[in-house]
Amino acid sequence: MLRGHHPTVVWAILLGIAVLVGCRGETSSTPASGGAAAPSANVESSLSDASEFQVTVQQEPFGKTPEGAEITRYLLSNQNGMTVGLIDWGATVTHVMVPDTAGDVANITLGFGDLEGYLANAPYFGGICGRYSNRIADGAFTLNGQQYTLATNNAPSHLHGGDVGFNRKVWNGSTISDTDRVGVRFTYRSPDGEEGYPGNLNVEVVYSLDNQNSLTIDYTATCDQPTVLNLTNHCYWNLAGVGSGDVLDHELTLNCSRYLPVNDAMIPTGELRPVEGTPMDFRTPHPLGERIGDVSGGYDHCYVADRPGESTGPILVARVRDQKSGRVMEVLTTEPGIQLYTGNFLDGSPAVGGFEKHGGFCLESQHFPNSPNEPSFPSTVLQPAEVYRQTTIHRFLTEAMSQP
Repeated sequence: MLRGHHPTVVWAILLGIAVLVGCRGETSSTPASGGAAAPSANVESSLSDASEFQVTVQQEPFGKTPEGAEITRYLLSNQNGMTVGLIDWGATVTHVMVPDTAGDVANITLGFGDLEGYLANAPYFGGICGRYSNRIADGAFTLNGQQYTLATNNAPSHLHGGDVGFNRKVWNGSTISDTDRVGVRFTYRSPDGEEGYPGNLNVEVVYSLDNQNSLTIDYTATCDQPTVLNLTNHCYWNLAGVGSGDVLDHELTLNCSRYLPVNDAMIPTGELRPVEGTPMDFRTPHPLGERIGDVSGGYDHCYVADRPGESTGPILVARVRDQKSGRVMEVLTTEPGIQLYTGNFLDGSPAVGGFEKHGGFCLESQHFPNSPNEPSFPSTVLQPAEVYRQTTIHRFLTEAMSQP
């Protein structure tokens, strides 16, 4: 795929928006066959009137895996013209379409044009990463005196759950619809020993969209043996619109006074270093590209959220603004860290959807990388009697450009 979406993909997305219908309660997806729907001549005119949009959810076929599993795409829409596409392959976000200050709608998250791209998904576009997102040093950790060996799929480290992480699994999806939100509940059972991790793990990820333009991701999980767990979503964002160029002029603010310096293998050293006086300091707004040349390889670092007192609910950690479109994204999370990644390994090849370096950025809410091997870091151990819980909210708004 070249930069941006293929025209057929855009037509398919817009058609899904145009045919959305409301429903209440929760329903499981019914496998369907066939290709993408044909474009409608009335799609563009329906997009021009935001008043036509209701809080709705719809589903449609999105192809089959080589093993024959039928994949469903779910389309969420609110009354402001914002829409979100999700598939049950990897519980993946395929598109997020939001208006700019002029009311023009554009897709702002990178992805592939069809299921084939997502089957490999080298960049992890939009997927759920697990069991352990980010890196584990040397692909090994010790838990209760027993050493576990994992794939070193990002040699010499383990990355995002291994050779076949959660982003490349078929999840079970069911729709959720209420008066003020719509969503999809995805569930997956990871068997004992999958990718080297101990215990059977039951995971639930719920995406929901409301009329305040908030896309909320709620994660829960339980296990029957002690294990380690660190889940995140891996969307790449470009608030100017996918295919519009790089994101280096996006202004980022992070409510983070410390970050985790890393070694040559991108493994944290164990230090929580102050950002003050360094190019890592985004406590006040800075363009992503302003100091990126001073950071070896570009930004790919975990920041420590400045959490006030004993609060445990979602707090505002990040704010990004694109001056050209006026689109703003705020990220609130319960997690102790957030990984800033500036698309340093995007290279324009088909394997990454044709997107060039810095064509998108990631803000991945999570626990710290390599926590199983760093006792001083917040624990990522999940015990059988516990329930893993995490909430991350992406809130979208527009902000008029300031006058000179």
